[in-house]
Amino acid sequence: MLTAQQALDHLLSHAQPVNESESVAMQSALGRVLAESINSLVDVPPLDNTSMDGYAVRCADTATPGQTLKIAQRIPAGSMGVQLEPGTAARIFTGAPVPPGADAVVMQEDCVTPEGSSDSVQVNVTPQAGQWIRRQGEDLSAGKPALSAGIFLRPQELGVAASAGLTHLNVKRRVKVAAFFTGDELALPGEPLKPGGIYNSNRDTLLACLRSLGCDATDLGIVPDRLDATRDALRKASKDHDLILTSGGVSVGEEDHIKPAVTAEGRLDLWQIAIKSGKPLAFGAVRKSESPKDGEAWFIGLPGNPVSSFVTFLLFVRPFILKLQGRDTKSIPAYMMRADFDWLKADRRNEFLRVKMNQQGGLDLFPNQSSGVLTSASWGDGLVDCPPGQAIHTGDLVKYIPFDALLT
Repeated sequence: MLTAQQALDHLLSHAQPVNESESVAMQSALGRVLAESINSLVDVPPLDNTSMDGYAVRCADTATPGQTLKIAQRIPAGSMGVQLEPGTAARIFTGAPVPPGADAVVMQEDCVTPEGSSDSVQVNVTPQAGQWIRRQGEDLSAGKPALSAGIFLRPQELGVAASAGLTHLNVKRRVKVAAFFTGDELALPGEPLKPGGIYNSNRDTLLACLRSLGCDATDLGIVPDRLDATRDALRKASKDHDLILTSGGVSVGEEDHIKPAVTAEGRLDLWQIAIKSGKPLAFGAVRKSESPKDGEAWFIGLPGNPVSSFVTFLLFVRPFILKLQGRDTKSIPAYMMRADFDWLKADRRNEFLRVKMNQQGGLDLFPNQSSGVLTSASWGDGLVDCPPGQAIHTGDLVKYIPFDALLT
């Protein structure tokens, strides 16, 4: 069996980022991937300004505490001051430009206005040069990089782009993924269940995973357990998609038609991966047409058990999609945390256990780690990556992978 790292390395060695891009308005760029680096059109801030309400002063006039200065001007945000003369202060408000001649700002809590006077202020501290002043261009500089290509655009990146003066961004087109699900036992929620039937949880789980990564996901529904139906679904999915994702049918039983169907419509590797949950994984490609020049759509087949499907998506499909998007495929974020549980039945495979952080700063284990118990993933907030042959004792440090880092 392949290790998880061997399987992932193989997948990533084949994935190539999509080349097409488009310009979209800022309000439509959330969840997209920046296609090219951008430079700021302006300095941010555009001028030296104050980060506090208070008084702009000359340090030479306030070398000792208790100095009284004449208030010569008042500068709200959006206004410009004039030259600050020796022996004077400027009443200034957060965000307002610092007037020429001033080299520090004293916050109003460190100043006293003499009773009955509105034209003088007593400065009760000795400010340092530059105190409470945000320098011109300290956030962004005109003509200098603001955001780098390949960034997944979150709200904070859109804020940076807006402060740089941009209205539109050039983004990668969305990666197009078609998903279908095999199994005659499957039914959609709302439909009556026949004897032996189950509702298809993988459909909603995997489609939500795809959309959380910014993919354009097409739901092709449940495909009957027949070779001809599986081949038809693959041909349909290959036409306009970069990746075909399936769940179920990747074993080698008589009712598992993924292997012969993909082999007939393209090419396939079927692997046994030394992980738990999630053992069988299929990877290959499906022809878009009979003409080789039309290319192929990538294919990844996941196991049918709901936890196995979810975990293998996070471990293998997610980084493959990141590579297609032109994003960073650095290793999965993980943290060493204390196990507040025992897991004494060490397995020969690399196990991924569903856990949840507790208020004591440790990790609790969901009591039922079966690959069919999807509530373990809903209850938990991450996975423990347990190496092959390793037991876990209470107090051990273990590698914890948070779900939040894998689904945004």
